[in-house]
Amino acid sequence: MAACVLDTARALACRDGKAAAHLKFISIWVIFFTSVVGISSPVLLARYFHGKPLYDKAVLLIKCFAAGVILSTSLVHVLPEAFTAISDCQVASHHPWKDFPFSGLVTMVGALLALLVDITASSHVEQSHSHADHYSPVPGLTQEELMERKKSGESRCESGTSEEERVAAELVRQKQRLVSQVLEIGIIFHSVIIGVTMGMSQNQCTIRPLVAALAFHQIFEGMGLGGCIAQAGFGFATTAYMCFMFSVTTPIGIVMGMIIFSVTGYDDSSKNALIMEGLLGSFSSGILIYMALVDLIAVDFFHNKMMSSSPWLKKASYIALTLGSTAMSILALWA
Repeated sequence: MAACVLDTARALACRDGKAAAHLKFISIWVIFFTSVVGISSPVLLARYFHGKPLYDKAVLLIKCFAAGVILSTSLVHVLPEAFTAISDCQVASHHPWKDFPFSGLVTMVGALLALLVDITASSHVEQSHSHADHYSPVPGLTQEELMERKKSGESRCESGTSEEERVAAELVRQKQRLVSQVLEIGIIFHSVIIGVTMGMSQNQCTIRPLVAALAFHQIFEGMGLGGCIAQAGFGFATTAYMCFMFSVTTPIGIVMGMIIFSVTGYDDSSKNALIMEGLLGSFSSGILIYMALVDLIAVDFFHNKMMSSSPWLKKASYIALTLGSTAMSILALWA
């Protein structure tokens, strides 16, 4: 209880609505710009290397760096913040929050839900390709014509790339696109939480250092998501849309937070705001932990033929993974 009183006294000393609003308007544009730079950099690099001998290796290294960023985001940034919010004395002193570790439970639910989406979408893609293989895509062909096409197809498989390899490559591409989309959902949850929390805050002492820290935070988080988008090979329109959504989510969250405060009077330290921050943060953390470990790290380090056949590339990929997680973890000192 004494800690609660001390924290409240410090917050009141820094409480200045006018100064806080000024800092928020600055942060909207700063965070938008840095988000654009962060997410577009790996996409542009991938397009620059496209068609060149080192293209596949460059994209793989970018993706491993991105995996480190995403893993650190979930474990060093999002999850501790969620635990802190639920553990705040305004929340933890009441039932049922003091009786059960809700942050861990919701994190587990997020991971299990990500697994369910992964399984369902993968099964759907595999069934659709299986259906296409068993039925002729051209209606009206006779049995003789189908047999003739089958024979010509067999001869093509002997001389070049087989149909099975083409289907397998398409399945991998569909999987990469699914991973990118689910990752963006998890990151958008996190970005909305960050934005709304800053928008609701009236504490200028808290907002001032957050502006610079979140600028770097968005650069590295954008690089993480951008690396996955680059490898997924989306078209220009989809890539631009996903980059735009990431770039505007935190600024929109700040505006939403300012509106919520003006309408309800809740600030970022109110009980309801802390509960919502803790639950949403835990949920997004579960999604990001699953995607980083299962769909990014495990897939590349254990099921990537290019990495398996090249020991130096595996070492370089591990270094990139470590650099990504280290860079994002260091930012936890400020944001």
